[in-house]
Amino acid sequence: MRAIIGILIAIALIGCKKEVEKPVSMQDDVAFLASDSLQGRDTGTPYELMAADYIQKRYGALGLEPKGAGGYYQTFTFTPSNDPHREATFDSIASDGTITGTNVIGYLDNNAETTVVIGAHYDHLGMGGEGSLYREGQAIHNGADDNASGVAVMLNLAKKVQDSALTKNNFLFIAFSGEELGLLGSNFFAKNPTIDLDKVTYMINMDMVGRLNEEKQLAVHGVGTSPVFKQTLFVNNNDRFQVSEHESGVGPSDHTSFYLQDIPVLHFFTGQHEDYHKPGDDAEKLNYEGMEAISSYIFDIVKDLGSQGELAFKKTKNESEEVPRFKVGLGVVPDYLYSGEGMRIDGVSEDRPAQRAGLVKGDIVVKMGDSTVTDMMSYMRALSSFEQGQKTKVIVQRDGKEVTVEVEF
Repeated sequence: MRAIIGILIAIALIGCKKEVEKPVSMQDDVAFLASDSLQGRDTGTPYELMAADYIQKRYGALGLEPKGAGGYYQTFTFTPSNDPHREATFDSIASDGTITGTNVIGYLDNNAETTVVIGAHYDHLGMGGEGSLYREGQAIHNGADDNASGVAVMLNLAKKVQDSALTKNNFLFIAFSGEELGLLGSNFFAKNPTIDLDKVTYMINMDMVGRLNEEKQLAVHGVGTSPVFKQTLFVNNNDRFQVSEHESGVGPSDHTSFYLQDIPVLHFFTGQHEDYHKPGDDAEKLNYEGMEAISSYIFDIVKDLGSQGELAFKKTKNESEEVPRFKVGLGVVPDYLYSGEGMRIDGVSEDRPAQRAGLVKGDIVVKMGDSTVTDMMSYMRALSSFEQGQKTKVIVQRDGKEVTVEVEF
């Protein structure tokens, strides 16, 4: 009888134990943020606020302090461009014609002299509209890679930083709103900071880090914005990635807003793909092992830079100002991770000059007309010399062989 009573007591005690919470994985974060229920997280909509609420709860569970203007949130208002999809689909425009975006900000206070900012935008295109490359009507643009992947890596880094007790810096984690509409959230924060920007030693941005390819090519922008970055990237790589380095601190993502405040920046990016700004950018297509590898790499960089104090800032050339103007397009997506000679094609648009001429993904453009193409800049210079209706010979490398096609713009 005693034995039976003992077993019953043991069962009762087991039943009273709290169920151990399973850690939230990056896959879990992306699954929520890029689900159909969030309707593409368009800036200022109730669906973006659902994402914001999720992120603030994740901050709280990770032990981050609120560092917005009120709690974890920092709101900003703006007047939108005329996008009929937004107005017809969502009741997000106020009576005065403005929309409110929401940055979500968490803080790890180590009582240090300097602060590291780690950020990623969480908004996306909603049902499409301006910015979408989808041409078959309205559809949910879930934005798993762009940029649920960056938010998931940011949250993963917050956990790593907490667990490893890196105390030489404070850490500010920001999920930006309004990036797709022109870096609105990061620009607002940079001009209305909730911390002293003079104490920010550097900023790390992750935007589209979910599609690491088999060659493990990783683009890092802003490498020239501090003298220590090149060495730090190299030392901590340990042959994990083929890193494509870009000097400029100016680019089409949120790190630009911090660079313009004379803060060193690093921006991580795994490249464009055929689902970019289309409904097909879904959670099941991401490389989660690759995201973990990128998170570990960034963490090692942060750990290494912890002993550097406040980093020296260095201005870089604005590469976008050097881009030639051109009146025609080939209709291709360049492979921005390619570092070889020529311009490798990463995607071909329907019914555009490249497709009509028979060019395919993977072709490497080495000559257009009389111009030799050695890199992206020389490709754009060559393209700028043509007018609508002109024809030219284009030479590409395909499977180790030289192929010549005629293109009509």
